[in-house]
Amino acid sequence: QVQLVESGGGLVQAGGSVRLSCAASGSSININSMGWYRQAPGKQRELVARVSGGRTDYADSAKGRFTISVDNAKMTVSLQMNGLRPEDTAVYYCNLQRYGVDYWGKGTLVTVSS
Repeated sequence: QVQLVESGGGLVQAGGSVRLSCAASGSSININSMGWYRQAPGKQRELVARVSGGRTDYADSAKGRFTISVDNAKMTVSLQMNGLRPEDTAVYYCNLQRYGVDYWGKGTLVTVSS
C-alpha cells in the first residue's frame, strides 16, 4: 500500500511562486511514475507534470514555468511553480503509479489572486 502526503500550496499573488512537495510511504520497488495533476473548479483533473522512466512530461500550460523533481529512492516529488497565473488556481494532487495502479494524495489547494 502506498500513501502520499502533500505539503505546500496556499494563496499567492499572480506572478508569484509556490513549491509543492509530496512524500510517499511504502515500497519504492517498481514505481512507474510520479507526478502532479490538478483539478480546477468545474473542470476535469489534468496532468501538470510527470516523471516516468527517466522521461519528464509537462502540460503545455506548465512548460517554462513549472519544474518537477523526483527522488525515486526517497519517494518524493516536488513541483516548483513560478510565474503563477489566476488560471493556475486548482487543487493539486500528487500521483504515484506502481504496478499499473494509481495512488493519489488528498490534494492541496493553490489559489492565485489577480
